[in-house]
Amino acid sequence: MNTINLISKMPERYEMREAFKTFRTNVQFSGSDIKVISITSSTQNEGKSFVSLELAKSLAETGKKVLLVDADLRKSALADRYVDEKDMLGLSHYLSGQSNSDEIVYATQFEALYVVFSGPYPPNPVELLGSKKFDEMIEYYRSIFDYIIIDTPPLGLVIDAAVVSTKCDGVIINVAANQTSYRSAQFVKKQLERAGCNILGAVLNMAEPENLGYKSSLFYNYYYRRKYNYYYSEDKEQKNFAALNIDNKE
Repeated sequence: MNTINLISKMPERYEMREAFKTFRTNVQFSGSDIKVISITSSTQNEGKSFVSLELAKSLAETGKKVLLVDADLRKSALADRYVDEKDMLGLSHYLSGQSNSDEIVYATQFEALYVVFSGPYPPNPVELLGSKKFDEMIEYYRSIFDYIIIDTPPLGLVIDAAVVSTKCDGVIINVAANQTSYRSAQFVKKQLERAGCNILGAVLNMAEPENLGYKSSLFYNYYYRRKYNYYYSEDKEQKNFAALNIDNKE
């Protein structure tokens, strides 16, 4: 198996580490049957791939064997921003019959964390993601990994995420504060509901905690399964991130 180095963009800050530990705990308490989780958003540049990678890393830190799958076959942020190498074998190679499911898995410098990159962008991403080969791949990886985190394209732009999420045990919606409108977030939520997806919750990022009215006790006031609460900060933009629930009755 090939090994590749991922570029970690998360500063070593106590708040951030604790935030993802809380996020990880919420995922673990979602149930032992929740193993395959997709993450989507309304539009691009909402931090979805960052959240996907850091959640996968956090789960791997507990000793679980975790696979991060980049299922954005249109514009991969993971391949563009988190690795220096190019021309890796990826998901599109497997789905088009050019590689097998073992050849596209890369070990990383993080123990127990493995990655499947998107590969070259194909002309028919929806058809490939909805194919029997994708189903077979997920079932095969289920037998090997404890968790599979799937980074999908923004559902507000293309339907790919809904197609992938129907094959998962749950989906998490990534929302950017002061960027994603309420209407856009609700559109994504309703699209997933129409597809019959199990919505675990939502991550609200790029939000100032003082504007949200949260205090340090936020780390402990979280809900399991469909509701998440935590925050963390990012040095690069001095932003804070929070995970909130989306009320399914809205």
